[in-house]
Amino acid sequence: MTSTADITLFWAAFWLYLGSFILFAVHTAAGNRKAGIAASSLFVAGLLLNTAGLGARWWISTHPPFATMYEYSVTMAWVIALSFVIFLARYRRMSIGVFVAPVLIIVMVIASMLPKEASKQLMPALQSYWFYIHVTIAAAAEGAFLVAAGAGTMYLITGKREGGGALPPGDVLEELMSRAIRFGYPLFFVGALFAGAVWARNAWGRFWSWDPKETGALVIALYYTLVLHQNARGRWKGRGLAVAAIVGLVIILFSFLGNLFLGGLHAYI
Repeated sequence: MTSTADITLFWAAFWLYLGSFILFAVHTAAGNRKAGIAASSLFVAGLLLNTAGLGARWWISTHPPFATMYEYSVTMAWVIALSFVIFLARYRRMSIGVFVAPVLIIVMVIASMLPKEASKQLMPALQSYWFYIHVTIAAAAEGAFLVAAGAGTMYLITGKREGGGALPPGDVLEELMSRAIRFGYPLFFVGALFAGAVWARNAWGRFWSWDPKETGALVIALYYTLVLHQNARGRWKGRGLAVAAIVGLVIILFSFLGNLFLGGLHAYI
């Protein structure tokens, strides 16, 4: 069954996110504070419509919207948007949106190309509360990692500057990258690895099967372990941390899309 209410809400959210990106760009390029405020308002409105779309999808399918790649994509978009709004409230640096919004838009575009049928009957493997714990926490972790990548992109473009105008200083961007990664790291271990292993044991009778998606999650966990280790030792800071955050984004996107091409037990997600 294909619903229309949730799809309409998601499309409306997409256009608001796109509009906010344009205004974030104007704010960053011209230092126009009104454009920044308008961009933030559009972004929050997009988040609200994204939330409403998830609620509509949940109502129509009678289960949390995590069961398909389409549902996971729009949920991931919501997590990225919420993470950015939280960081925006903390740091008051609207110009970071010019680098976070494109990642969000890409995820929404990917979602638009996926099958959108909503099924009220979940397959047995998904009928577990561990599945919802696994997906929810893992998505929150990846949302934080993607915000770090957006801040890293801005750092590489602007450099370790002292601030002024619309652009945040380098130390603020570095702190944002570090905090976002440190926030996402334990969540990823708990959600993607621990809860995922427990769910796999309940669904397939074993904790680990070297499925492409599982292997991708392990690579992500090990990669961010390396990033935090090097950062704590003072080796990957500033530009090095920014590059590491962007590489992490590439790894996450590859893992996110990998099961579409590589198959495996997660091929239906």
